[in-house]
Amino acid sequence: MTPFRPYGALSADATIPDPALVCLIGASGSGKSTLARRWWAESQVLELDRFRAMVSDDAGCQRASGDAAFALHAVLEARLVRGLTSVIDATNTEAVHRGTLLDLARRYNVPAVALVVPTPLPLCLERNARRPGNRRVPDVVVLRQHADVIAALPALSREGFNHVLFADSHNHTESADGSTHSQLVTG
Repeated sequence: MTPFRPYGALSADATIPDPALVCLIGASGSGKSTLARRWWAESQVLELDRFRAMVSDDAGCQRASGDAAFALHAVLEARLVRGLTSVIDATNTEAVHRGTLLDLARRYNVPAVALVVPTPLPLCLERNARRPGNRRVPDVVVLRQHADVIAALPALSREGFNHVLFADSHNHTESADGSTHSQLVTG
């Protein structure tokens, strides 16, 4: 299945500086966690589900999201003050959540990268359906997240991201003009 690619929607730069705050943006089931595991060291990836598990013993406990986000932001701030690349593995489909991350990146003078994972909605729904019950997101939420990603695309660079990238299912980035870049992380 070919991923949705919004060619021409945004300018893109295929270089991620080091250090950087990388904000993964995609609906539940889009493949953000798989992508993060492939491209970055475990210590660099701050996964909201993992923080939910830390504060509640249940990665799927949505009631623990506020506490999990608080813990994630504390760790993120500790990493940014040290100039360490940090990857935020959460849906990040709402501008308010991205704004909080952008504020932290600016505070510590670290470039912010939006890495959009534009997986087609049917594939997100299929992957989500295969998740265990406590990790499955209601379809209506996945639909909203997917729509929010599409709606956010034109504004990401105006929000303050220094770089806007699009990931595809072949583990490389594709810039808005369609050219591909096989190496994402550069030092």
